Amino acid sequence: MSSIFTKIIKNEIPSYKIAEEDKHLAFLDAMPLVKGHTLVIPKQETDFIFDLENEEFKNLWSFAQTVAKKLQKTYPDKRIAVAVIGLEVPHAHIHLIPISKMEDMNFKNVRLKLSDEEYQEIQNAILHS
Repeated sequence: MSSIFTKIIKNEIPSYKIAEEDKHLAFLDAMPLVKGHTLVIPKQETDFIFDLENEEFKNLWSFAQTVAKKLQKTYPDKRIAVAVIGLEVPHAHIHLIPISKMEDMNFKNVRLKLSDEEYQEIQNAILHS
C-alpha cells in the first residue's frame, strides 16, 4: 500500500523534515492550514491509525508529543492542536497544527501556498527551537 508518504520516507520526494527516528517521521505539510502545520507518521505502511499494533501506536503518539513540544517552543503564543482524519492519504498520520482560534483548524479553509524559502525558514525555526 505505497503512498506519497512512503515516497517521502524513502526520500524519493523531497520534504521539510522536522524530526526523525527509526520508526517515525515528522515533516511540514505540503498543503498547510497555517505555518508550522506538521504531519507525524509511522514509517511502517499502515492505512488506518487504529490498525497499528498497540506498542507502535503508543510510540507514535510519544513521538508526536516530542514534535508538538518543539512546535510549542517555536510558536509559544499558539496552542498545538491535534487531528487524525485518515482520509487524505492512505497512511496513518497525525496533524499537529499551531492555532490561535478554532477556525485555524478548519480543513475546509484555503490552504497556504508557501515558497521554498518560507518552508525552509519554518523548518529552521522548528529545528533550532
